[in-house]
Amino acid sequence: MAVRHQLIRRPPRALWAVLEDESRFHEWVTGTHSSSPGEGDWPQTGSTLHYTVRLGPKEFDGFTVVRRHEPLRALELEAYSGPLGTARIAFDIRPWGEHTLVILDEHPLRGVGGALHNSALDALLQLRHRRLLGQLARVVEESTPDRGEQVVDA
Repeated sequence: MAVRHQLIRRPPRALWAVLEDESRFHEWVTGTHSSSPGEGDWPQTGSTLHYTVRLGPKEFDGFTVVRRHEPLRALELEAYSGPLGTARIAFDIRPWGEHTLVILDEHPLRGVGGALHNSALDALLQLRHRRLLGQLARVVEESTPDRGEQVVDA
């Protein structure tokens, strides 16, 4: 299992606003080139989101299903990646003073990825998560002014 955490210098509602905006998925999910709505009302349980990943000249399409939805507390997804199988991706969202501690837990669930899961794969996931959580923090923090910041009219 690859578990990593990130302190986001905004309250949980600011993080949740980004997580529930399906049009912003590609802004913070490492490797995702584009995303589009699927079935249902994202991020309600059972709703889906389609995405494209580019690796050099190749493009791969996948989709993600929401498996658990607890606003401001938890979001669990199952990402379908074609022949590689699926992965469970869980966001545990915790208030941390005026900020948010987000804990990301991902592991292969079904298919080839699940069957071949090992510590080397976990090490690669750790690298991916470091970047993903950094991007997520940046998107959240840039989207929501800090309560301590002065907003000046131009």
